[in-house]
Amino acid sequence: MTSFDDRITHLIDEALKEDVGDGDHSTLSCIPADKKGKAVLKIKEDGILAGMEIARKIFQYKEKESIFTAFKKDGEFIKNGEQAFEINASIHTILECERLVLNCMQRMSGIATLTKMYADKLQGYKTRLLDTRKTTPNFRLLEKEAVRIGGGVNHRFGLFDMIMLKDNHIDFCGGIEKTIHQAGEYVKMKKPGLKIEIETRNIEDVRKVIASGKGKVFRIMLDNFKPGQITEALNLLKADPLGIGFETEASGGINLNNIQEYAETGVDYVSVGALIHQARSLDMSLKAVINNS
Repeated sequence: MTSFDDRITHLIDEALKEDVGDGDHSTLSCIPADKKGKAVLKIKEDGILAGMEIARKIFQYKEKESIFTAFKKDGEFIKNGEQAFEINASIHTILECERLVLNCMQRMSGIATLTKMYADKLQGYKTRLLDTRKTTPNFRLLEKEAVRIGGGVNHRFGLFDMIMLKDNHIDFCGGIEKTIHQAGEYVKMKKPGLKIEIETRNIEDVRKVIASGKGKVFRIMLDNFKPGQITEALNLLKADPLGIGFETEASGGINLNNIQEYAETGVDYVSVGALIHQARSLDMSLKAVINNS
């Protein structure tokens, strides 16, 4: 797989092509190509900052000699009225990159802010917070980076870096035992070291995974289990010699109001799709600095 930096470069390149097309005609029509300028990113809403390094990469991808001066850093709490960075570059660079920088930083900061709210609820518990694949197509890289900045843990990035056997896989394959066997053989033959997680829908499913998943499955997802059912499942795992060693993940219906109830069960992870798909972008703006002296 390509490196994070390579994927970021590809994202920036494609995003600028999409936005600029055959030219930023608004800027070309009224600003000389050689004119330099300065702009600052103004914070207009409290929250957690994310995307500073992405902004730097965007400007320097377009103009290597541009000067990016950071006043804040990713993961820092920001307040309305503060400034995050200053950019000195060709005005053409500033204006062509403006919307891409804002779109990335506003979206990422919104996700980081919501993630921090969830992560704060887990302070003092062993349970850790996971994101999901419920992401925006072609923007997953930055959305998951924002979760990390906000204090969450990235689950699998895509279909390629973990085997996740969900309800449809199990139903199409013909049951939990057969699905685990088939996946285990696939890993052995095709992708040694690839981890397998399996979804369970009830306590009986958990029993089946204990009986047939030892040495193959590393994590059991407890999908749409209520906290009391999770406690029952964890007690079952602890009581059975074959059940020791499985990681556990609670998923489905977890929100800011009930996340601590899930953490109190002692489950290893809670996964929350809302970190990304329910996050609201933070308000910010990139404003020209004009020296009238």
